[in-house]
Amino acid sequence: MRCQTCGDETSPRLNECANCHTPLGQPPVTPGMTTYRVGGLGLAAAVAVGVAAVLYLIVALVPVAGAAMAGRAARNRSADLLLGAVGVEVLLALIFGAAYVTAAVLVIIWTWRARKNIDAFPGALPSLGAGWAIAGWLVPFANLVVPARVMANIARDSLWRRRTPALVVGWWLAWLVFSLGERLVSRIDEREYARLVDTPRTDAEFQEYVAFYQGALGRHLVPMLACLIAAVSFVVLVRRISTAQQQRIDRAAPAWPVAPGWSGPGWPVGQPTPPPQPALPPQPALTPQSVTAPSPQVQAVPTVASPPTTGGSGGTIGA
Repeated sequence: MRCQTCGDETSPRLNECANCHTPLGQPPVTPGMTTYRVGGLGLAAAVAVGVAAVLYLIVALVPVAGAAMAGRAARNRSADLLLGAVGVEVLLALIFGAAYVTAAVLVIIWTWRARKNIDAFPGALPSLGAGWAIAGWLVPFANLVVPARVMANIARDSLWRRRTPALVVGWWLAWLVFSLGERLVSRIDEREYARLVDTPRTDAEFQEYVAFYQGALGRHLVPMLACLIAAVSFVVLVRRISTAQQQRIDRAAPAWPVAPGWSGPGWPVGQPTPPPQPALPPQPALTPQSVTAPSPQVQAVPTVASPPTTGGSGGTIGA
């Protein structure tokens, strides 16, 4: 007997498939349960996360340009160049903020749909309800643990694992380092920037700006690396989970009848194509004579009818 989910041979000694853990005799998706297509949404979420990560790397490298402009301002004794560096940093931060919010919305929607899908997978063992796929990101302190647990559920039941994949652990640790580290670095930057004079005039005051940007660059290195690791790990997870769930849902879709010998859409995935059926002999074309003539297998039987009456002279009936 083959498993309907993964197609592997199953053993009667086990209650479930040894590969995908689907209970024996169960379909890939429980009939009547609602499922959601996550392929397109997963791709959009992955692209948004990648764009947001690239923008953060650019924002984190702004101190390089800031240090160069501060050194130039010190040589020219021009505070306007310092204002230009601040303007570039603010503009890039706004663009990154918009990309971050967009990615967050897509990630939450994708997480909720992927979590709802595993409710329809026989053999799945989720430990948290689907509502935590949304609330887990928004509730303070819970957002330090719950999203990782939800993702671990999704990954295990979508990728046929009994243990949480190491990629989930690496993604969440990198995300925590980035999220907490970026907040800490931002507060340090704000405190250090507040100590600078608004309009530098002496060489020492200009050098303080140069030292500030150089220190900010060093402080952002750890969040930058964590952001890169978290983004790459999450994109890989989303693509793998989306592909696995979509294949399982498609495998459970009803098969429509197709022409003999043609393995096109509508034939179950992984099933052998039926052999071509022998063609029927050609039938003779119908003609008016063949329609009106009696069948050669049936002999014509004369019908019984009343004999014709001969009319009498001078009248009709009873004459």
